Amino acid sequence: MSYDVVILGLGYVGLPLAQQAIRAGLSVLGFDVDETVVKSLADGRSHVDDLSDDDIAAMLAGGFRPTCDETEIAQARTAVICVPTPLSEGDGPDLRAVTGATGSVGRNLRPDMLVVLESTTYPGTTDDVVRPLLEQLSGLTAGIDFKLAFSPERIDPGNPVYGAHNTPKVVGGYTADCTTAAAEFYGRFVETVVRARGTREAETAKLLENTYRHVNIALVNEMARFCHELDIDLWDVIRAASTKPFGFQAFYPGPGVGGHCIPIDPNYLSHNVRSKLGYPFRFVELAQEINATMPAYVARRAQNLLNADGQAVRGATVLLLGITYKANIADQRESPATPLARQLTALGATVAYHDPHVQTWDVGGVPVSRTDDLEGAVTSADLVILVQNHREYDVDHLARLAKRFFDTRGATTIREAHRL
Repeated sequence: MSYDVVILGLGYVGLPLAQQAIRAGLSVLGFDVDETVVKSLADGRSHVDDLSDDDIAAMLAGGFRPTCDETEIAQARTAVICVPTPLSEGDGPDLRAVTGATGSVGRNLRPDMLVVLESTTYPGTTDDVVRPLLEQLSGLTAGIDFKLAFSPERIDPGNPVYGAHNTPKVVGGYTADCTTAAAEFYGRFVETVVRARGTREAETAKLLENTYRHVNIALVNEMARFCHELDIDLWDVIRAASTKPFGFQAFYPGPGVGGHCIPIDPNYLSHNVRSKLGYPFRFVELAQEINATMPAYVARRAQNLLNADGQAVRGATVLLLGITYKANIADQRESPATPLARQLTALGATVAYHDPHVQTWDVGGVPVSRTDDLEGAVTSADLVILVQNHREYDVDHLARLAKRFFDTRGATTIREAHRL
């Protein structure tokens, strides 16, 4: 049995990619080191928000086969690495999953195979980390015996408009021929393929995309603080500024940034600048500082709202609405709700939560009380904080029910609510 592609890492990036490849008629092998994930997929059960059990069943019917056996990688003509790249304790990139997946490919690499790294990382990873390991383990030479490229993942979980098939795919190869091979591969199931000059340009393009969002979110988060002090409605300011048809793009403040990309990826860039060039990337590091302190700022605002009515935060019941990092999904990675709950608990508050997408939640290993009675919990809480505006929430109605309602998303339209 041979496969058009093996996708290493069957998570929120790898699975949608596999789905689109199968829809285009490619034969797809899925590899993951997590036996639980592989068994669940083989049984037709999805573990990511964007794919249902029916989607997995359709993929299996289309020939998709998940496996933990790395020797099967040798049966594929292309290998795509889609594994996580978190931060290490020192805020540098943790490439253990990348090197682990690369090792699996390298031990099974055959002549003429194409290897593509999609995991977000710092510039130079493909050439300086992945390539030497592949060559060492296989005895083959990149650009001659096999093709090597980088193509940044651009998955936007929960986006109903843009998915793997219609989000333009950037590709950059170790050589020009490698770029061509990668472009031809993705061109089989992605509408638009954009060729970068090389792997470093493709790697840096992804970091620029997310750093752009990171610093602009930091800008409006900083503005939210001083606009509150000056009694200026920042949400109305953004609405008015957005009427300019050129030179402006709206960004919105919030309780902090979440997900795997925005809080993480800019650190790859600043770490790379510091380690290789010896000086700080001050703009990015300042943005990180501002965004990272937003949960503490929200906690202070919450304390002030209670104090203004003569109530201490210690002993108060605070209900958090929506604890995921993004609206209408279940993904909690790097959600600002976690440091916010930690801050409120440290101040002595009793924290509970409601989220239609999350059945259990713990902060620092301690379970947080969940309520199913949304309106009852909103009515009885001393303070309600809208952390994530899921579509299930009628926020104006909830704000009218609450004793105090703190809207960190600018979703409410009534005077009873306090907005960030």
